[in-house]
Amino acid sequence: MKLGIVGLPNVGKSTLFNAITNAGAQSANYPFCTIEPNVGVVAVPDARLDKLAEMYEPEKYTPATIEFVDIAGLVKGASKGEGLGNKFLANIREVDAVVHVVRCFENDDIVHVEGSIDPKRDIETIQLELILSDMEVLDRRIDKTTKLLKGDKKYQAELDFFARVREALDAGKPARSVECTPEEAELLSTVSLLTNKPVIYAANLSDTDFKDGSADGNPYFAAVKKIAEEEHAGVLPICAEIEAEISGMEPEEKELFLSEMGLEQSGLDRLITACYDLLGLISYLTAGKPEVRAWTIKKGTKAPQAAGKIHTDFERGFIRAEVVAFDDLIACGSMTAAKEKGLVRSEGKEYVMKDGDIVLNP
Repeated sequence: MKLGIVGLPNVGKSTLFNAITNAGAQSANYPFCTIEPNVGVVAVPDARLDKLAEMYEPEKYTPATIEFVDIAGLVKGASKGEGLGNKFLANIREVDAVVHVVRCFENDDIVHVEGSIDPKRDIETIQLELILSDMEVLDRRIDKTTKLLKGDKKYQAELDFFARVREALDAGKPARSVECTPEEAELLSTVSLLTNKPVIYAANLSDTDFKDGSADGNPYFAAVKKIAEEEHAGVLPICAEIEAEISGMEPEEKELFLSEMGLEQSGLDRLITACYDLLGLISYLTAGKPEVRAWTIKKGTKAPQAAGKIHTDFERGFIRAEVVAFDDLIACGSMTAAKEKGLVRSEGKEYVMKDGDIVLNP
């Protein structure tokens, strides 16, 4: 999974990127400090994998990973090449989902590119540039569909749907806000629209507003939350400064710090969970002495396709897989005990994988 971190200059996106990846991206109080996208790969925290490692003492421990890309700050006119616009638009096309960092804190020492704090305006600034770019892409597709319609009337429904998406863009709304049937959603996915990408708004709060994990008293956060609801987007209150502070801590120290803040998870853990939910992803696990490993798949994936994540040969030659639920294995204490109780199942080609399923290493 590849997530692009975007936002206007000086909203805290590079600070957040540094904190969650420890990749050392530049962070400074001036626009365009980030020019080339910085990339950091982080392990997906999974306590289930840790338990399996204790049980098997494997030679190899391999968690699922997420790639974060810190993309250059955007300004007005990016769709026409202003600032680093062309570079921004090219980089954002390559990610699976967007983490849009929005500044929700006052600080006279950190310059805002627009001179004031206004999350709604900031979101609209970036959204407008993405919409303008999408209009060009969609217009080309509409032209192509119009030509096909002359020879085959079956393209009328497609053309009507694209016209509806174009109306939303004209109204300043992202493509993801358009209500779609499953068939229309699949059709929309064939057009490379930036505003159709899943988005999580990361509302960057001050540490004062963020304590106890509550952002309810912050009017800026309320504005971001309202926009997210209207767009079918995710929203996550976060404090980049706190994340920066805990990024270098030892696990015990970090746990104590979060506990004192009234938090159960770090911002990174919450962000990963939110992204998995947004993209409809789950993890299944493989366990054995050689390796314990987490594999990321889409909800609804059947066993052969899940096996194909390990190796394409496994999908082609799939017959059956031995599967046990994580909770059942832990309750039994060992795979042998789980088998004796009949909890290890032999699943065939139509089995739909569930989150936390453990598949015995082939």
